[in-house]
Amino acid sequence: MSSKQDDLKETNTEARFEFKKEEKSAFKSEKGLTEETVRVISEDKDEPEWMLERRLRALEQFQEMPMPTDWPGQPDLSEVDVDEIIPYIRPDVDVRAGVDDWTELPDDIKDTFDKLGIPEAEKNALSGVGAQYESEVVYQNMQERWEEKGVIFCNMDEAVQEHEELVREHFMTNCVPPSDNKFAALHGAIWSGGSFVYVPENTTVDMPVQAYFRMNSEGMGQFEHTLIIAEEGSEVHYIEGCSAPKYSKFNLHCGGVEVFVGEDAHVQYSTVQNWSKNTYNLNTKRAIAEKGGRMEWISGSMGSKATMLYPSTILKGRGASDNHITIAFAGEGQDIDTGAKVYHNAPNTKSTVESKSIAKDGGRTNYRGLVHIADGAENSSTAVECDALMFDNESTSDTMPYMEINESKVDVAHEATVGKIGDEDIFYLQSRGLDDDDAKQMIVSGFIEPITEELPIEYAVELNRLVELEMEGSLG
Repeated sequence: MSSKQDDLKETNTEARFEFKKEEKSAFKSEKGLTEETVRVISEDKDEPEWMLERRLRALEQFQEMPMPTDWPGQPDLSEVDVDEIIPYIRPDVDVRAGVDDWTELPDDIKDTFDKLGIPEAEKNALSGVGAQYESEVVYQNMQERWEEKGVIFCNMDEAVQEHEELVREHFMTNCVPPSDNKFAALHGAIWSGGSFVYVPENTTVDMPVQAYFRMNSEGMGQFEHTLIIAEEGSEVHYIEGCSAPKYSKFNLHCGGVEVFVGEDAHVQYSTVQNWSKNTYNLNTKRAIAEKGGRMEWISGSMGSKATMLYPSTILKGRGASDNHITIAFAGEGQDIDTGAKVYHNAPNTKSTVESKSIAKDGGRTNYRGLVHIADGAENSSTAVECDALMFDNESTSDTMPYMEINESKVDVAHEATVGKIGDEDIFYLQSRGLDDDDAKQMIVSGFIEPITEELPIEYAVELNRLVELEMEGSLG
Protein backbone atom coordinates (compact mmCIF):
# COMPACT_ATOMS: atom_id res chain seq x y z
CA MET A 1 0.00 0.00 0.00
CA SER A 2 1.34 3.44 -0.91
CA SER A 3 2.04 6.09 1.73
CA LYS A 4 -0.87 8.14 0.36
CA GLN A 5 -3.23 5.20 0.92
CA ASP A 6 -1.77 4.70 4.41
CA ASP A 7 -2.43 8.35 5.26
CA LEU A 8 -6.02 8.13 4.05
CA LYS A 9 -6.64 4.85 5.82
CA GLU A 10 -5.53 6.38 9.11
CA THR A 11 -7.85 9.35 8.64
CA ASN A 12 -10.49 9.71 11.36
CA THR A 13 -13.39 9.56 8.94
CA GLU A 14 -16.08 10.17 11.53
CA ALA A 15 -14.35 13.33 12.74
CA ARG A 16 -13.96 14.52 9.16
CA PHE A 17 -17.68 14.36 8.39
CA GLU A 18 -19.56 14.74 11.68
CA PHE A 19 -18.38 18.20 12.83
CA LYS A 20 -20.65 21.26 12.59
CA LYS A 21 -19.94 24.98 12.41
CA GLU A 22 -21.97 27.79 13.89
CA GLU A 23 -24.31 29.06 11.19
CA LYS A 24 -23.24 32.39 9.65
CA SER A 25 -25.07 33.69 6.61
CA ALA A 26 -25.22 36.85 4.56
CA PHE A 27 -28.75 36.09 3.36
CA LYS A 28 -31.32 33.52 4.41
CA SER A 29 -34.74 32.99 2.86
CA GLU A 30 -37.91 32.24 4.78
CA LYS A 31 -39.10 28.67 5.17
CA GLY A 32 -41.27 27.14 2.50
CA LEU A 33 -41.79 27.49 -1.22
CA THR A 34 -43.82 30.39 -2.61
CA GLU A 35 -43.61 32.59 -5.68
CA GLU A 36 -42.19 35.33 -3.48
CA THR A 37 -39.40 33.00 -2.32
CA VAL A 38 -38.52 32.12 -5.91
CA ARG A 39 -38.43 35.78 -6.90
CA VAL A 40 -36.28 36.65 -3.90
CA ILE A 41 -33.72 33.94 -4.80
CA SER A 42 -33.58 35.06 -8.44
CA GLU A 43 -33.27 38.72 -7.46
CA ASP A 44 -30.51 38.01 -4.95
CA LYS A 45 -28.59 36.29 -7.74
CA ASP A 46 -29.29 39.11 -10.24
CA GLU A 47 -30.47 36.57 -12.81
CA PRO A 48 -31.71 37.35 -16.33
CA GLU A 49 -35.47 37.40 -16.85
CA TRP A 50 -35.51 34.09 -18.76
CA MET A 51 -34.14 32.21 -15.76
CA LEU A 52 -36.76 33.71 -13.46
CA GLU A 53 -39.44 32.66 -15.96
CA ARG A 54 -38.11 29.08 -15.95
CA ARG A 55 -38.11 29.05 -12.15
CA LEU A 56 -41.71 30.22 -12.00
CA ARG A 57 -42.86 27.64 -14.58
CA ALA A 58 -41.13 24.93 -12.56
CA LEU A 59 -42.88 26.19 -9.41
CA GLU A 60 -46.26 25.87 -11.13
CA GLN A 61 -45.45 22.31 -12.18
CA PHE A 62 -44.30 21.42 -8.67
CA GLN A 63 -47.53 22.71 -7.18
CA GLU A 64 -49.61 20.72 -9.69
CA MET A 65 -47.81 17.39 -9.24
CA PRO A 66 -48.73 15.01 -6.41
CA MET A 67 -46.10 13.48 -4.16
CA PRO A 68 -45.06 10.04 -5.45
CA THR A 69 -46.87 7.56 -3.21
CA ASP A 70 -47.80 4.66 -5.48
CA TRP A 71 -44.40 3.18 -6.30
CA PRO A 72 -44.14 -0.40 -5.02
CA GLY A 73 -41.84 -0.48 -2.01
CA GLN A 74 -40.79 3.17 -2.21
CA PRO A 75 -39.21 4.93 0.80
CA ASP A 76 -41.58 6.73 3.17
CA LEU A 77 -41.53 10.44 2.25
CA SER A 78 -44.30 11.54 4.63
CA GLU A 79 -41.82 13.58 6.68
CA VAL A 80 -40.71 15.60 3.64
CA ASP A 81 -42.54 18.91 4.11
CA VAL A 82 -41.18 21.61 1.82
CA ASP A 83 -42.92 24.24 3.95
CA GLU A 84 -40.51 23.35 6.78
CA ILE A 85 -37.38 23.68 4.63
CA ILE A 86 -35.20 26.78 4.30
CA PRO A 87 -34.47 26.64 0.54
CA TYR A 88 -31.74 29.25 0.26
CA ILE A 89 -28.86 30.29 2.50
CA ARG A 90 -26.08 32.45 1.10
CA PRO A 91 -22.96 32.02 3.26
CA ASP A 92 -21.05 35.01 4.54
CA VAL A 93 -18.46 35.30 1.74
CA ASP A 94 -17.53 38.71 0.34
CA VAL A 95 -17.18 37.60 -3.28
CA ARG A 96 -20.57 36.46 -4.60
CA ALA A 97 -19.10 34.17 -7.26
CA GLY A 98 -16.72 32.56 -4.80
CA VAL A 99 -12.96 32.98 -4.58
CA ASP A 100 -10.13 31.31 -6.45
CA ASP A 101 -7.59 31.61 -3.62
CA TRP A 102 -8.10 29.22 -0.73
CA THR A 103 -6.63 31.68 1.78
CA GLU A 104 -9.36 34.23 0.99
CA LEU A 105 -12.14 32.05 2.41
CA PRO A 106 -13.52 32.91 5.86
CA ASP A 107 -11.78 30.86 8.53
CA ASP A 108 -14.84 28.80 9.52
CA ILE A 109 -15.62 27.79 5.93
CA LYS A 110 -11.97 27.15 5.11
CA ASP A 111 -11.66 24.98 8.21
CA THR A 112 -14.69 22.95 7.11
CA PHE A 113 -13.16 22.02 3.76
CA ASP A 114 -9.69 21.59 5.28
CA LYS A 115 -11.16 18.90 7.54
CA LEU A 116 -12.78 17.24 4.51
CA GLY A 117 -9.42 17.14 2.73
CA ILE A 118 -10.39 19.26 -0.28
CA PRO A 119 -7.18 21.36 -0.56
CA GLU A 120 -5.01 18.25 -0.39
CA ALA A 121 -7.04 16.48 -3.07
CA GLU A 122 -6.78 19.53 -5.31
CA LYS A 123 -3.02 19.66 -4.92
CA ASN A 124 -2.43 15.95 -5.49
CA ALA A 125 -4.99 14.56 -7.89
CA LEU A 126 -7.33 17.10 -9.47
CA SER A 127 -7.32 19.51 -12.38
CA GLY A 128 -10.02 21.67 -10.84
CA VAL A 129 -12.07 22.05 -7.66
CA GLY A 130 -15.35 23.70 -6.74
CA ALA A 131 -16.62 23.84 -3.16
CA GLN A 132 -20.22 24.65 -2.23
CA TYR A 133 -21.25 25.61 1.30
CA GLU A 134 -24.99 25.76 1.96
CA SER A 135 -26.59 27.24 -1.20
CA GLU A 136 -23.59 28.91 -2.86
CA VAL A 137 -20.23 27.93 -4.35
CA VAL A 138 -17.58 29.60 -2.20
CA TYR A 139 -14.43 28.43 -3.99
CA GLN A 140 -13.68 27.60 -7.62
CA ASN A 141 -10.35 27.02 -9.28
CA MET A 142 -8.94 25.22 -12.31
CA GLN A 143 -5.43 24.65 -13.51
CA GLU A 144 -4.39 27.23 -16.07
CA ARG A 145 -3.35 24.65 -18.65
CA TRP A 146 -6.96 23.52 -19.06
CA GLU A 147 -8.30 27.03 -19.29
CA GLU A 148 -5.84 27.67 -22.11
CA LYS A 149 -7.41 24.76 -24.03
CA GLY A 150 -10.87 26.29 -23.71
CA VAL A 151 -12.13 24.10 -20.88
CA ILE A 152 -14.62 25.90 -18.65
CA PHE A 153 -15.16 24.89 -15.03
CA CYS A 154 -17.14 27.40 -13.01
CA ASN A 155 -20.15 27.56 -10.73
CA MET A 156 -23.62 27.57 -12.28
CA ASP A 157 -24.50 31.06 -11.07
CA GLU A 158 -21.46 32.44 -12.87
CA ALA A 159 -22.28 30.35 -15.95
CA VAL A 160 -25.75 31.91 -16.18
CA GLN A 161 -24.06 35.32 -16.40
CA GLU A 162 -20.89 34.55 -18.37
CA HIS A 163 -21.98 31.65 -20.63
CA GLU A 164 -25.63 32.54 -21.04
CA GLU A 165 -26.12 31.11 -24.54
CA LEU A 166 -24.87 27.63 -23.60
CA VAL A 167 -26.81 27.56 -20.35
CA ARG A 168 -30.03 28.83 -21.89
CA GLU A 169 -29.88 26.10 -24.56
CA HIS A 170 -29.17 23.20 -22.21
CA PHE A 171 -30.52 24.09 -18.74
CA MET A 172 -33.54 21.88 -17.93
CA THR A 173 -34.79 21.84 -21.52
CA ASN A 174 -34.62 18.37 -23.09
CA CYS A 175 -32.41 16.46 -20.64
CA VAL A 176 -34.10 16.98 -17.26
CA PRO A 177 -37.21 19.12 -17.81
CA PRO A 178 -39.09 20.18 -14.65
CA SER A 179 -42.03 18.08 -15.86
CA ASP A 180 -39.97 14.89 -15.36
CA ASN A 181 -41.01 14.46 -11.71
CA LYS A 182 -42.12 16.49 -8.69
CA PHE A 183 -38.62 16.79 -7.26
CA ALA A 184 -37.16 17.87 -10.60
CA ALA A 185 -39.79 20.62 -10.62
CA LEU A 186 -38.87 21.57 -7.05
CA HIS A 187 -35.23 21.71 -8.08
CA GLY A 188 -36.01 23.84 -11.13
CA ALA A 189 -37.80 26.40 -8.98
CA ILE A 190 -35.19 26.94 -6.26
CA TRP A 191 -31.90 25.55 -7.60
CA SER A 192 -28.76 27.31 -6.38
CA GLY A 193 -25.05 26.74 -6.95
CA GLY A 194 -23.56 23.69 -8.59
CA SER A 195 -21.03 23.23 -11.39
CA PHE A 196 -20.78 24.09 -15.06
CA VAL A 197 -18.29 22.08 -17.12
CA TYR A 198 -17.63 22.64 -20.82
CA VAL A 199 -15.02 20.61 -22.74
CA PRO A 200 -14.27 21.64 -26.36
CA GLU A 201 -13.97 19.21 -29.26
CA ASN A 202 -11.13 16.66 -29.15
CA THR A 203 -9.95 17.81 -25.73
CA THR A 204 -9.06 15.25 -23.07
CA VAL A 205 -8.95 16.46 -19.46
CA ASP A 206 -6.71 13.75 -18.06
CA MET A 207 -7.14 14.66 -14.37
CA PRO A 208 -10.56 14.66 -12.66
CA VAL A 209 -12.41 17.82 -11.75
CA GLN A 210 -14.30 17.75 -8.46
CA ALA A 211 -17.10 19.62 -6.76
CA TYR A 212 -17.84 19.17 -3.08
CA PHE A 213 -21.22 20.02 -1.57
CA ARG A 214 -21.54 20.61 2.17
CA MET A 215 -24.71 21.29 4.16
CA ASN A 216 -23.95 22.81 7.54
CA SER A 217 -27.21 24.42 8.69
CA GLU A 218 -30.09 22.48 10.21
CA GLY A 219 -33.46 22.35 8.49
CA MET A 220 -32.21 23.53 5.10
CA GLY A 221 -32.43 22.22 1.58
CA GLN A 222 -29.56 22.09 -0.90
CA PHE A 223 -30.47 22.25 -4.59
CA GLU A 224 -27.26 22.49 -6.62
CA HIS A 225 -27.36 22.03 -10.39
CA THR A 226 -24.58 20.40 -12.41
CA LEU A 227 -24.41 20.89 -16.17
CA ILE A 228 -21.69 19.11 -18.18
CA ILE A 229 -21.26 19.58 -21.93
CA ALA A 230 -18.63 17.37 -23.57
CA GLU A 231 -18.24 18.20 -27.25
CA GLU A 232 -17.34 15.71 -30.00
CA GLY A 233 -14.27 13.59 -29.27
CA SER A 234 -13.70 15.07 -25.80
CA GLU A 235 -13.17 13.33 -22.46
CA VAL A 236 -13.64 14.36 -18.83
CA HIS A 237 -14.06 12.77 -15.40
CA TYR A 238 -16.20 14.69 -12.91
CA ILE A 239 -16.27 13.71 -9.23
CA GLU A 240 -18.95 14.84 -6.80
CA GLY A 241 -18.56 14.58 -3.05
CA CYS A 242 -21.41 15.34 -0.63
CA SER A 243 -21.74 15.34 3.16
CA ALA A 244 -23.69 16.77 6.06
CA PRO A 245 -23.31 16.50 9.85
CA LYS A 246 -25.89 15.10 12.25
CA TYR A 247 -29.13 17.06 12.66
CA SER A 248 -32.11 16.86 14.98
CA LYS A 249 -34.41 18.01 12.14
CA PHE A 250 -34.68 16.61 8.65
CA ASN A 251 -32.75 18.18 5.79
CA LEU A 252 -33.41 17.80 2.08
CA HIS A 253 -30.93 17.36 -0.73
CA CYS A 254 -32.55 17.68 -4.14
CA GLY A 255 -29.86 18.23 -6.76
CA GLY A 256 -30.09 18.07 -10.52
CA VAL A 257 -27.50 16.78 -13.00
CA GLU A 258 -27.56 17.12 -16.80
CA VAL A 259 -24.80 15.63 -18.96
CA PHE A 260 -24.50 16.06 -22.72
CA VAL A 261 -22.11 13.56 -24.31
CA GLY A 262 -21.18 14.54 -27.87
CA GLU A 263 -20.25 12.19 -30.71
CA ASP A 264 -17.40 9.86 -29.68
CA ALA A 265 -17.03 11.76 -26.39
CA HIS A 266 -16.53 10.09 -23.00
CA VAL A 267 -17.83 11.35 -19.65
CA GLN A 268 -17.37 9.63 -16.31
CA TYR A 269 -19.45 10.94 -13.41
CA SER A 270 -18.47 9.63 -9.97
CA THR A 271 -20.24 10.50 -6.73
CA VAL A 272 -19.51 9.55 -3.13
CA GLN A 273 -22.34 10.68 -0.84
CA ASN A 274 -22.21 10.54 2.96
CA TRP A 275 -25.27 12.33 4.27
CA SER A 276 -26.64 12.71 7.77
CA LYS A 277 -29.22 10.11 8.78
CA ASN A 278 -31.76 12.95 8.98
CA THR A 279 -31.24 13.82 5.31
CA TYR A 280 -33.56 12.86 2.45
CA ASN A 281 -31.57 12.54 -0.77
CA LEU A 282 -33.85 12.93 -3.80
CA ASN A 283 -31.85 13.72 -6.94
CA THR A 284 -32.59 13.67 -10.66
CA LYS A 285 -29.59 12.84 -12.87
CA ARG A 286 -29.61 12.21 -16.62
CA ALA A 287 -27.26 12.05 -19.59
CA ILE A 288 -27.86 12.17 -23.34
CA ALA A 289 -25.24 10.35 -25.43
CA GLU A 290 -24.87 11.04 -29.15
CA LYS A 291 -23.41 8.71 -31.79
CA GLY A 292 -20.47 6.77 -30.36
CA GLY A 293 -20.67 8.66 -27.07
CA ARG A 294 -19.81 6.84 -23.85
CA MET A 295 -21.32 7.65 -20.45
CA GLU A 296 -20.28 6.14 -17.12
CA TRP A 297 -22.03 6.61 -13.76
CA ILE A 298 -20.28 5.48 -10.56
CA SER A 299 -22.28 6.09 -7.37
CA GLY A 300 -21.73 5.35 -3.70
CA SER A 301 -24.66 6.30 -1.46
CA MET A 302 -24.96 5.96 2.31
CA GLY A 303 -25.79 7.84 5.48
CA SER A 304 -29.18 9.31 4.54
CA LYS A 305 -32.52 8.41 6.09
CA ALA A 306 -33.93 7.80 2.63
CA THR A 307 -32.48 7.98 -0.85
CA MET A 308 -34.25 7.81 -4.20
CA LEU A 309 -31.55 7.99 -6.85
CA TYR A 310 -31.78 6.57 -10.38
CA PRO A 311 -29.23 8.08 -12.80
CA SER A 312 -30.50 7.65 -16.34
CA THR A 313 -28.99 7.79 -19.81
CA ILE A 314 -30.63 8.26 -23.17
CA LEU A 315 -28.56 6.51 -25.84
CA LYS A 316 -29.56 8.75 -28.70
CA GLY A 317 -27.00 7.91 -31.39
CA ARG A 318 -25.80 4.73 -33.07
CA GLY A 319 -23.04 3.00 -31.13
CA ALA A 320 -23.53 5.02 -27.94
CA SER A 321 -22.89 3.18 -24.66
CA ASP A 322 -23.64 3.51 -20.98
CA ASN A 323 -22.21 1.92 -17.84
CA HIS A 324 -23.79 2.22 -14.37
CA ILE A 325 -22.02 1.11 -11.19
CA THR A 326 -23.71 1.60 -7.80
CA ILE A 327 -22.99 0.88 -4.15
CA ALA A 328 -25.74 1.40 -1.57
CA PHE A 329 -25.44 0.89 2.19
CA ALA A 330 -28.43 0.93 4.57
CA GLY A 331 -28.29 0.69 8.35
CA GLU A 332 -30.91 1.04 11.07
CA GLY A 333 -33.82 3.27 10.04
CA GLN A 334 -32.46 3.78 6.51
CA ASP A 335 -34.16 3.06 3.19
CA ILE A 336 -31.76 3.38 0.26
CA ASP A 337 -33.63 3.04 -3.03
CA THR A 338 -31.21 3.25 -5.94
CA GLY A 339 -30.94 1.99 -9.47
CA ALA A 340 -30.49 3.00 -13.09
CA LYS A 341 -32.51 3.84 -16.16
CA VAL A 342 -31.27 3.39 -19.73
CA TYR A 343 -33.10 4.22 -22.94
CA HIS A 344 -31.76 2.55 -26.09
CA ASN A 345 -33.11 4.82 -28.81
CA ALA A 346 -30.64 3.93 -31.59
CA PRO A 347 -29.10 0.79 -33.13
CA ASN A 348 -25.91 -0.86 -31.87
CA THR A 349 -26.16 0.77 -28.45
CA LYS A 350 -24.87 -0.97 -25.33
CA SER A 351 -25.49 -0.68 -21.61
CA THR A 352 -24.31 -2.44 -18.46
CA VAL A 353 -25.61 -2.00 -14.94
CA GLU A 354 -23.83 -3.36 -11.86
CA SER A 355 -25.45 -2.77 -8.48
CA LYS A 356 -24.07 -3.78 -5.08
CA SER A 357 -26.07 -3.22 -1.89
CA ILE A 358 -25.39 -3.88 1.79
CA ALA A 359 -27.96 -3.85 4.60
CA LYS A 360 -27.62 -4.28 8.35
CA ASP A 361 -29.53 -3.63 11.60
CA GLY A 362 -32.89 -3.73 9.87
CA GLY A 363 -31.95 -1.36 7.04
CA ARG A 364 -33.47 -1.73 3.57
CA THR A 365 -31.87 -1.52 0.15
CA ASN A 366 -33.63 -1.74 -3.18
CA TYR A 367 -32.56 -1.82 -6.81
CA ARG A 368 -35.19 -0.12 -8.98
CA GLY A 369 -34.27 -0.11 -12.66
CA LEU A 370 -35.60 0.42 -16.13
CA VAL A 371 -34.13 -0.66 -19.47
CA HIS A 372 -36.06 0.47 -22.54
CA ILE A 373 -35.07 -0.70 -26.02
CA ALA A 374 -37.01 1.13 -28.70
CA ASP A 375 -38.37 -0.36 -31.90
CA GLY A 376 -35.57 -0.05 -34.46
CA ALA A 377 -32.72 -0.14 -31.94
CA GLU A 378 -31.51 -3.42 -33.43
CA ASN A 379 -28.26 -5.10 -32.40
CA SER A 380 -28.41 -3.34 -29.03
CA SER A 381 -27.38 -5.14 -25.87
CA THR A 382 -27.91 -4.71 -22.15
CA ALA A 383 -26.74 -6.62 -19.07
CA VAL A 384 -27.99 -5.94 -15.54
CA GLU A 385 -26.42 -7.51 -12.45
CA CYS A 386 -27.72 -6.88 -8.92
CA ASP A 387 -25.98 -8.33 -5.87
CA ALA A 388 -27.25 -7.80 -2.31
CA LEU A 389 -25.51 -8.67 0.96
CA MET A 390 -27.30 -8.69 4.33
CA PHE A 391 -25.92 -8.92 7.85
CA ASP A 392 -29.00 -10.15 9.72
CA ASN A 393 -32.54 -11.47 9.44
CA GLU A 394 -34.10 -8.04 10.12
CA SER A 395 -32.53 -6.36 7.08
CA THR A 396 -34.20 -6.53 3.69
CA SER A 397 -33.18 -6.17 0.07
CA ASP A 398 -35.39 -6.04 -3.00
CA THR A 399 -34.76 -6.03 -6.73
CA MET A 400 -37.29 -4.39 -9.04
CA PRO A 401 -36.03 -4.52 -12.62
CA TYR A 402 -38.34 -3.42 -15.39
CA MET A 403 -37.53 -4.05 -19.03
CA GLU A 404 -39.39 -2.72 -22.05
CA ILE A 405 -38.08 -4.54 -25.13
CA ASN A 406 -39.67 -3.38 -28.37
CA GLU A 407 -37.05 -4.80 -30.77
CA SER A 408 -36.40 -8.50 -31.41
CA LYS A 409 -32.79 -8.29 -32.62
CA VAL A 410 -31.24 -7.50 -29.25
CA ASP A 411 -29.26 -9.18 -26.45
CA VAL A 412 -30.76 -8.80 -22.97
CA ALA A 413 -29.47 -10.30 -19.71
CA HIS A 414 -30.42 -9.85 -16.07
CA GLU A 415 -28.96 -11.51 -13.00
CA ALA A 416 -29.74 -10.95 -9.31
CA THR A 417 -28.31 -12.57 -6.18
CA VAL A 418 -29.16 -12.04 -2.51
CA GLY A 419 -27.04 -13.46 0.27
CA LYS A 420 -26.25 -13.25 3.94
CA ILE A 421 -22.80 -13.25 5.47
CA GLY A 422 -22.30 -16.89 6.38
CA ASP A 423 -21.13 -18.10 9.78
CA GLU A 424 -18.69 -20.43 8.06
CA ASP A 425 -17.05 -17.50 6.27
CA ILE A 426 -16.66 -15.61 9.55
CA PHE A 427 -15.34 -18.72 11.29
CA TYR A 428 -12.73 -19.30 8.58
CA LEU A 429 -11.41 -15.72 8.78
CA GLN A 430 -11.39 -15.84 12.58
CA SER A 431 -9.30 -19.00 12.35
CA ARG A 432 -6.80 -16.92 10.37
CA GLY A 433 -6.46 -14.44 13.24
CA LEU A 434 -9.16 -11.84 12.49
CA ASP A 435 -11.77 -10.75 15.02
CA ASP A 436 -15.47 -10.69 14.17
CA ASP A 437 -15.61 -7.05 13.00
CA ASP A 438 -12.47 -7.30 10.88
CA ALA A 439 -13.74 -10.51 9.29
CA LYS A 440 -17.02 -8.86 8.28
CA GLN A 441 -15.24 -5.79 6.97
CA MET A 442 -12.96 -7.94 4.84
CA ILE A 443 -15.95 -9.75 3.32
CA VAL A 444 -17.68 -6.46 2.52
CA SER A 445 -14.50 -4.95 1.06
CA GLY A 446 -14.20 -7.93 -1.27
CA PHE A 447 -17.88 -7.63 -2.16
CA ILE A 448 -17.58 -4.00 -3.30
CA GLU A 449 -14.05 -4.22 -4.76
CA PRO A 450 -15.20 -4.53 -8.40
CA ILE A 451 -16.77 -1.11 -7.99
CA THR A 452 -14.18 0.70 -5.87
CA GLU A 453 -11.43 -0.28 -8.30
CA GLU A 454 -13.15 1.97 -10.87
CA LEU A 455 -12.60 5.04 -8.66
CA PRO A 456 -9.40 7.09 -8.33
CA ILE A 457 -7.43 5.71 -5.38
CA GLU A 458 -8.20 8.62 -3.02
CA TYR A 459 -11.94 8.13 -3.42
CA ALA A 460 -11.84 4.34 -3.39
CA VAL A 461 -10.06 4.42 -0.03
CA GLU A 462 -12.50 7.01 1.29
CA LEU A 463 -15.50 4.95 0.19
CA ASN A 464 -14.09 1.89 1.92
CA ARG A 465 -13.58 3.92 5.11
CA LEU A 466 -17.16 5.19 4.97
CA VAL A 467 -18.46 1.64 4.59
CA GLU A 468 -16.34 0.55 7.55
CA LEU A 469 -17.72 3.45 9.57
CA GLU A 470 -21.31 2.47 8.71
CA MET A 471 -20.55 -1.10 9.75
CA GLU A 472 -19.27 0.09 13.10
CA GLY A 473 -22.63 1.82 13.65
CA SER A 474 -20.89 5.07 14.56
CA LEU A 475 -22.98 7.45 12.44
CA GLY A 476 -26.49 8.62 13.16
